[in-house]
Amino acid sequence: MTLERDAAAQVAKVLSEALPYIRRFVGKTLVIKYGGNAMESEELKEGFARDIVLMKAVGINPVVVHGGGPQIGDLLKRLSIESHFIDGMRVTDTATMDVVEMVLGGQVNKSIVNLINQHGGSAIGLTGKDAGLIRAKKLKVTRQTPEMTQPEIIDIGHVGEVSGINTDLLNMLVHGDFIPVIAPIGVGPDGESYNINADLVAGKVAEALKAEKLMLLTNIAGLMDKQGEVLTGLSTEQVDGLIADGTIYGGMLPKIRCALEAVQGGVTSAHIIDGRVPNAVLLEIFTDSGVGTLICNRKRQ
Repeated sequence: MTLERDAAAQVAKVLSEALPYIRRFVGKTLVIKYGGNAMESEELKEGFARDIVLMKAVGINPVVVHGGGPQIGDLLKRLSIESHFIDGMRVTDTATMDVVEMVLGGQVNKSIVNLINQHGGSAIGLTGKDAGLIRAKKLKVTRQTPEMTQPEIIDIGHVGEVSGINTDLLNMLVHGDFIPVIAPIGVGPDGESYNINADLVAGKVAEALKAEKLMLLTNIAGLMDKQGEVLTGLSTEQVDGLIADGTIYGGMLPKIRCALEAVQGGVTSAHIIDGRVPNAVLLEIFTDSGVGTLICNRKRQ
């Protein structure tokens, strides 16, 4: 009996702590980039779907953008299509792009939609080609070494960057009580498909919607200092300093730059959170402690 009371008391405490946050974020849009370990563990997938449904149930408007790099790599291997990477980006020829569309727009997208709907949500799966949701252009990649007189232009195929977002479509879905689930495939001026980094798509969607939060799920605890401690509550100026002194480097740089651009473009705050933690999204939104790194543009606050 005592254990049951203790458990009930803990539930009441959690709900009490969450209430001010629920009130604060009712009616607000949150863009969540979903990927990494959170997308591979069955337990974490179930927890993520429940989190998203709960957010919608209490009046918050989640928009999900997902990745799927490992799933693409697996199918390419099964089809004996070799993968090549330049500066961390997958070289995407026509055959590879067909696989990307099949995996991201089909297999991965529909599995996420189905999982959310199984937990009581009303999710709608989209790619950037639906109603011109993600307008894109070819990403130009250059490389220069000291001995070169001018940069070398590298063609990495159907890899793109975002040139525009159809906010009318997203707003119609969000305000119609649907949960958009977006695969990061863009469409070019002539209808060509482009593979786009999911973090970048999430950032641009958050900017276009003037979202309250951009949340990037990762496979690490957050942004760490040189002593291995998680940093949070950072201003854009502090983040610039951490890039300059080498604290932020390598694979974390693109994610951090995405978060910076989002808050500088009108998003209230960006969060880099540990997707390996059960219920990471709810913990970051509805508790005092959170589970990752928060970045905000304090000049706007």
